[in-house]
Amino acid sequence: MQTIAEKTVREFAVENPSSIRVFESLGIDYCCGGTRSLRDACARTGIEMSGVLDLLEKADRDSKVQNSEGWNEKPLSAITTHIVEKHHCFVRRETSRLGGLLAKVAAKHGASHPEVVEIEQLFTAIGQELSTHMLKEEQVLFPYIRQMEQAVLDGEAVPPAFFGSVKMPIANMVAEHDDAGALLAQIRELSNEFHPPSGACPTFLALYRGLEEFERDLHRHVHLENNVLFPRAVQMEHAG
Repeated sequence: MQTIAEKTVREFAVENPSSIRVFESLGIDYCCGGTRSLRDACARTGIEMSGVLDLLEKADRDSKVQNSEGWNEKPLSAITTHIVEKHHCFVRRETSRLGGLLAKVAAKHGASHPEVVEIEQLFTAIGQELSTHMLKEEQVLFPYIRQMEQAVLDGEAVPPAFFGSVKMPIANMVAEHDDAGALLAQIRELSNEFHPPSGACPTFLALYRGLEEFERDLHRHVHLENNVLFPRAVQMEHAG
């Protein structure tokens, strides 16, 4: 029988969305690194597991009073719409805004803070990768998932796709999520965990706050796809 320590971080995040805030506050990766057990995740971050469990229990109790999003029960079409309208729009808006801030900070402070120049290059790469990634989801994968779900609801056979099994594009999306996550991890390290240098100007402060929020949103975005939408789509294809 699986012990709570052997339970994966992904399982915690899917079953109890309240755990996501706990993992974020502790720097535990629940999206790309979600397949690790809680014990392994705690060991990697150097945190006592007993303390994490206490925080998870408290978050779960507190969430009982609030309304959970319950993505596991929602139609796949609703999930894809939410991802596009909330997360994709956020990425497009913030890559433009943060790109402008990075250009200003790099131009003014790049000589004394060369890490900002590196961060600008990494963030540019993230923006380019995510732009292509999101278009593939919006134009190919998500429409097919919605079409597949509608066929199942209508009692019809799952429609064939030019890419074969839905597992194929999903595997590509997951790999691209990993790439974006790795680039963001480098930005986090270069920015000293998004802590601006002493005496930083307001633009510098706004930049680091924005980058941290970008990472947080992307983690939730990837979690919803990797751990909820994609597994359910694969299961639906198999059942159909």
